[in-house]
Amino acid sequence: MRLAFERLVGFAFVFLSAPLLLAENSFPPSPYQSWAPPKLGDYEAQLAAGRGAYESNSLGLRADTNIVYDLPALIDIAERAHPQTRVAWERARQAAGAVGLSESTYYPYLAASATAGFQHELVAEGTVFPGNGVEENVALDVKWLLFDFGARKAQVTAAREQLMAANVGFNAAHQQIVFAVTKSFYDFNTARQKVGVAESALQAATAVGEAAQARYENGLATRPNVLQAEQQTAQAVFDLDAARGKFGDAQVTLVQSLGIVPTTQLQIADVAEKHFDENFADPLDQLIDRALSERPDLVAKLASLRARQAQVRLARAAYYPKISLEGSAGWEKLDVNAYNSPYTGNSKPVYGIGLAIDLPLFEGFARVHRLRIAESQLREAENELADSRDRAVSEVWRAYTDLKTALRQQESADKLLTAAQSAFDASLEAYQHGLGTYVDTQSAQRNLTAAHSAVVDTRSSIFTAAAALAFSMGDLARPLSMTHTTMTHTNQP
Repeated sequence: MRLAFERLVGFAFVFLSAPLLLAENSFPPSPYQSWAPPKLGDYEAQLAAGRGAYESNSLGLRADTNIVYDLPALIDIAERAHPQTRVAWERARQAAGAVGLSESTYYPYLAASATAGFQHELVAEGTVFPGNGVEENVALDVKWLLFDFGARKAQVTAAREQLMAANVGFNAAHQQIVFAVTKSFYDFNTARQKVGVAESALQAATAVGEAAQARYENGLATRPNVLQAEQQTAQAVFDLDAARGKFGDAQVTLVQSLGIVPTTQLQIADVAEKHFDENFADPLDQLIDRALSERPDLVAKLASLRARQAQVRLARAAYYPKISLEGSAGWEKLDVNAYNSPYTGNSKPVYGIGLAIDLPLFEGFARVHRLRIAESQLREAENELADSRDRAVSEVWRAYTDLKTALRQQESADKLLTAAQSAFDASLEAYQHGLGTYVDTQSAQRNLTAAHSAVVDTRSSIFTAAAALAFSMGDLARPLSMTHTTMTHTNQP
């Protein structure tokens, strides 16, 4: 009766709790519409509760409206505030811990144990008689792996190579952040200068429109000329609004690259207008050689390759025996009684020492598969390193070519702007005095706007290409003792 009742209670518990368990493991009932998973509100509430901490920033950074931040200051903020630097740092710490963990196998394993027990009905000489036994044991066990044909060494080597990869990965994270901030800084200034170009275009369109209106009122221009001028002015207003929108996007992108709240308002310094020479300290071949030997991603790939080599040695060591020293020392006590007689017994020390040899004979071909996997991963690492080297050469070559092209174009762009400004001024003056046509003035206005944009784009290309070349070579955010001079200009970007 009691058993039946217990089964009934258990069945009722399972029956009542089944809906709750199913709700925890449920999935969308249909592929055709979104749904609310169980406890979604709890997650949303936790995210909402953490909004204040997110907006205050982990470093408590506050923008100073009285400070105009230049590129070095922005890079300093990013390296201190960006979460990715802390993520890379924690990974390096974990890799260092993994090295210590692998080295622990060189030390002996020491364990202490203690047991105590009671037993009723002892068996003696084939008969069962009522009796009791009390046993107590205290022991200290030691096991020390003496020789394993290089397995531990391979484990330590693999861990150290992973540590190297994590360490250079930390440097790579800083370089990526510095490059992102640098590019965003120059893109921001380019967008700001494009707003200035659009404002100048609007002023020029307004001047042309006023001249067309004046000529029309004096009977020297037609109504279509006035309407075309109004159209050009409206187009200039539209282009100015678009330029301001892109400038706002560039500002958000710049602040976001710093790793702080994107709504943070910062004053950003202008980029000085400088002329850059085309002189390079090193030829392209030397730049490529440096990139192939110093880029953090290539160092990390090489460290990964070495770790895979160690993993192959570890898999091969599994085919050989392991020799260990084993020993124990302790104290044993046993007391027994029979037919309610007094307990009798004795206690004594126990100890032992010996060598143990462990050689698995058959594991279902597990060692074979581990070795094949390790060898395949080694070949994979070799190919990844080769591919990374090819990409590094391509990136250096492309950045080098882009920089050389931009440097050659800067003089042409400056001359183009000077000529376009002169042509527009002359065309507008001639049109105002009735000596030129509206078509010529309108064309000069468009050419002037295009020339302004060409100058801005060329300077932006110089800055971003120089940053890209330094990044492709691994020169950004390098340790001070390892910093190289990539290029020499009269004024470096």
